[in-house]
Amino acid sequence: MKTGPHTGYDVSLLDPGIALIQFNRPERMNGMSTAIKRSLIETLTQAQMDDRVRVVVFTGTGRAFCAGDDLKGYRDGTGDEKMLVPPIPGGHDTDIGTYDALRVISQKLNSTIRDLSKLTIAAVNGLALQSGFSMALACDFRLAARSARLGSATLRFGLLPDEGGQYLLVQLMGVARTMDFLMRKRIVEADQALALGLVHEVHEDDALTDAAMTLARELAEGPQVSMRLLKRSIYNASELSWAQSLDEIAAKTAISDHHADAREGVASFREKRPARFNAWLAPKASAQDK
Repeated sequence: MKTGPHTGYDVSLLDPGIALIQFNRPERMNGMSTAIKRSLIETLTQAQMDDRVRVVVFTGTGRAFCAGDDLKGYRDGTGDEKMLVPPIPGGHDTDIGTYDALRVISQKLNSTIRDLSKLTIAAVNGLALQSGFSMALACDFRLAARSARLGSATLRFGLLPDEGGQYLLVQLMGVARTMDFLMRKRIVEADQALALGLVHEVHEDDALTDAAMTLARELAEGPQVSMRLLKRSIYNASELSWAQSLDEIAAKTAISDHHADAREGVASFREKRPARFNAWLAPKASAQDK
């Protein structure tokens, strides 16, 4: 996984296997562009395939996590030397161009986040609006700073939550609350977001980073194979029947029950000691570091 500065964000790899993605355009409220989204998709693809990465954390700099798309400069940076992929047209010039751009770039970013087998955390340090809001919703865990404000509010511009926000909100809040939230263009404070089930925890502003890293370390030290299988099973369960979900978890259990982490878990219980999971990752991690 390539670390360092990228188009619109910085990437750090921290022990034990935490990839920190920090948006670095505070002067633009960390607004998204086509170039940033495409580079993020590549970074996340690298994270998925890199055994050194166990958990991915997103956060912002300045007053925003991500205040949505940078409407004034959406196509800026298409030739940025920090891009991880070659530039292509940004789309949105025609109706079919908008359809294509949404499917292969904007929606693809949130799908990539949600489809990662590795767990993801959004540490929402400030404004999370529109595409920034849906990006946070696509993560597995959301922690918010006390001063954070979250919402879609695309109807304020006569636009739709076109990156999957409506689906993610229905999953989290149900149809009735989602209808109210989107149609009335709500932007809520952190405590309101917690009450609605949009975030898992709220922390004082100066404690958010530590809280996110504490959670990331907890997740990174857990049994990675079982956790990745369980993540997928939880998302699948929301759309499967009872019988289908039983068959689905049985197929995954056939893998996890015979993995080294399961043997270590049972041994640690019998020996009354903390489990030392993920020994299977150590040889691959050291080889990649060479």
